[in-house]
Amino acid sequence: MWIFRPCRCRRCLERPGWRRTFEAFERLREHVRPAVPIGAPLWPGSSFGPLKGTAQGRFGQLQMQYANSLLIRSEALEQLQAEGIRGLNSCRTELRFRQKQAPELLELQAEPQGRLHPDCIPRDKRTPCSRCGRWGFAIPNEPILDRASLPADLDFFQLSQLSTLMVASERLVEAIHRLGFEEVSIRELPLR
Repeated sequence: MWIFRPCRCRRCLERPGWRRTFEAFERLREHVRPAVPIGAPLWPGSSFGPLKGTAQGRFGQLQMQYANSLLIRSEALEQLQAEGIRGLNSCRTELRFRQKQAPELLELQAEPQGRLHPDCIPRDKRTPCSRCGRWGFAIPNEPILDRASLPADLDFFQLSQLSTLMVASERLVEAIHRLGFEEVSIRELPLR
């Protein structure tokens, strides 16, 4: 298995403007839960809807926007789907460009599937918080994937314990290299 290496960001609750009581968060979370896929984490600081904002510069075929957000050009998505890559669900962004020939960028949705192997998780963090569902540990320096937990029918997903780890199958990595999409850093991860 392979991993897209994103930047590390602060916890959502540390962001200015997002401070709420946990009880208020729980009430809001329960209103939203019916509208999200089963198993999708609803952590404090979750955001919904299309990516909005102003974009500038040159965008490659693949672009890491945030630690858990991978953008793809529409023609690149079509090429990967033609290669038979599974699990590439996308939605349109609402980005505004200043240039006339702006690319159509889509945001890939990575389903929460698979887990880290217990050997690379601190012993005191092997279960999520009973209230918010966060696991409470940082990305290990040497992550190891739990082979038994990995989906056989998806080539792209995120780990259920850490939404900042986007994982690609060997099939997807080979297709990315074959098509020349070299804009993201990809690292091979061991399985156990």
